[in-house]
Amino acid sequence: MNDILNRIKGCLIGVAAGDAMGMPSSMMSPQKIKKTFGKIETFLPAPEEHLLHKGLKAAEITDDTQQTLLIADSIIAQREVDPEDIGKRLVAWCEKIGAFDNMLIGPSSLRALHAIRNGKSIYEAGNTGDTNGAVMRIAAVGIFCQGNLKQTVDAVEKACLPTHNTNIAIAGASGIAIAIGKGIMGEKNLTKIMPDVYEAIEIGMSRGVDWYSASIIKRLKLALGIVETSKSPEEAYRDLYEIIGAGVQIAETIPTCLAIANYVHANPVEGILASANLGGDCDTIGAITGAICGSIQGAKAFPTEWIEKLSAVNAIDFDSYAKNLYNVMHR
Repeated sequence: MNDILNRIKGCLIGVAAGDAMGMPSSMMSPQKIKKTFGKIETFLPAPEEHLLHKGLKAAEITDDTQQTLLIADSIIAQREVDPEDIGKRLVAWCEKIGAFDNMLIGPSSLRALHAIRNGKSIYEAGNTGDTNGAVMRIAAVGIFCQGNLKQTVDAVEKACLPTHNTNIAIAGASGIAIAIGKGIMGEKNLTKIMPDVYEAIEIGMSRGVDWYSASIIKRLKLALGIVETSKSPEEAYRDLYEIIGAGVQIAETIPTCLAIANYVHANPVEGILASANLGGDCDTIGAITGAICGSIQGAKAFPTEWIEKLSAVNAIDFDSYAKNLYNVMHR
């Protein structure tokens, strides 16, 4: 396996591993996680009383990975980022899993996809999408654009259009996508990627519908300062959770994920376990952090048993996805 293929595969494994590891603790406080699990150190099933994930098995993925692979499927089929195809696939996927009748997907996506299903144009349906749903599924777009700044933001804008056509969502997704793209193309030092992350966020803020939010960039700088000056991992993660936040808002998700990835020096195992025990939107924080770290370190940085378990439980062929995305990149 060549280096780029290894990193593409690592990025996709990172999404699935972070998602599945954070699945049982998602939407819990740090205190409840500690009381329920002690400390999450391996894949666990969802507790019977879980609000969203009741019944999911150990290592089972959620909508974060499912939507990531849906966009990968669209890019592979269309050989481009096609917002109309993505919108159609998302609606069909929601109908297939019964998402229109429950809380399986986030509020922005559910609202927009309901509207598309009822006849609203994809060019209008996502005009109020301001949560992290577009970011959590952006990995394949970052891979496809190979770290090219303008191409990345342009493609992210298209991918966000059906459900998250706001400047804050496009900006956040652009920051994560460029970090992934730079990692895929061989940059090993996340610190060196950060100037491109800031620039992608700035460009993204000029796209889509203008929407209100705290500043992603200012919060990101604050988050990086928190982890740089912390005296222990416990202090770093506690302060990220309490000061920056780990909820579904873009200005919480992006800074927290990038700060964790920086703090662990892009070690995907450490980043994913930290995300699972953090509190808040643990599966999404884990999926995004895992994607960033996996794109930099590659598939070989993950335990073999993790990859085998994820593949078996979810019937995901990571090699096939990596090869197909690689081939589309070199179209």
